Amino acid sequence: METEAGAADEGARLTTEPSAPPRPRLPEPSGSSGHSGSSGASGSSGPSVPSGSESGGGPSGASERRGLAALSPGHQLTAVLALIGIALVTCVHILMVFLHVAPSNTITKKHGELVGAWVYPEFEQNWKLFAPNPLQQNIAVEARAEVRTPDGELRATRWYGLSAQDGAAIDGNLLPSHTQQNELRRAWDVYTGTHDAQNRPNGLRGTLSEQYLRRILVLRLDRLGAAGKGETVERVQIRSKTTMVEPPKWSDEKVDQKPVYRQVPWWTVTSSDAPLDSGTRVRVQSSVGSAGGDR
Repeated sequence: METEAGAADEGARLTTEPSAPPRPRLPEPSGSSGHSGSSGASGSSGPSVPSGSESGGGPSGASERRGLAALSPGHQLTAVLALIGIALVTCVHILMVFLHVAPSNTITKKHGELVGAWVYPEFEQNWKLFAPNPLQQNIAVEARAEVRTPDGELRATRWYGLSAQDGAAIDGNLLPSHTQQNELRRAWDVYTGTHDAQNRPNGLRGTLSEQYLRRILVLRLDRLGAAGKGETVERVQIRSKTTMVEPPKWSDEKVDQKPVYRQVPWWTVTSSDAPLDSGTRVRVQSSVGSAGGDR
């Protein structure tokens, strides 16, 4: 009787106590002894890594290429040569500009013409911002054009305030364009510095500055629509009004506030004065100055 009652109590205790969770079965080595061939095969059938990803080859390795490595050998060579060319041109430009602004030395004395041909007129530099005598003038530059209508008549456009337009574009602009700040201003400054009162150039640089300024005028007037549809630009003209900046109230300096005017005679426009990408219609001039067809 006691044996049967004890067995019953033991069975009740086992049914009321929570059973322990099953222990996880660890994978066994495939090569361990005491296992059959089937169990060895199942042990070696776990997840495997593709051989291509291990060695870095195959399609997966090719898809991970970036930059020049993804290009074909021929395109890689072309890209490398292009980068080398850009680097060489950049180095040459920096060297030329440095020689231009550097004090006179043996290299500039021997190769000054080559340096000037590279720098002028687009990359001309100056130190007036840091000089003892910075610019103290307000220079207003205006331009107009003479155009030929489809009927063959000539008409002069109104004066366009080019410097006023540049000033309006710069005013309040945190990142103003270098072209708006300096292109027209420096072109006119170089022109007046290389021409006498009769607008005659002083040497080769004077001729170059005149060509550069004339090209700027043709481009700007074209953008402003000075010539209407079917009209041809024949000549351009430029003028300026210069006034001295008034000194501050605490200064004893006295300056003449009377404006100074300068007006250049009409310039005949040729095909070399019209930028190739502007689409400006100009009168083509032959070498002797006779008029040719429209461009």
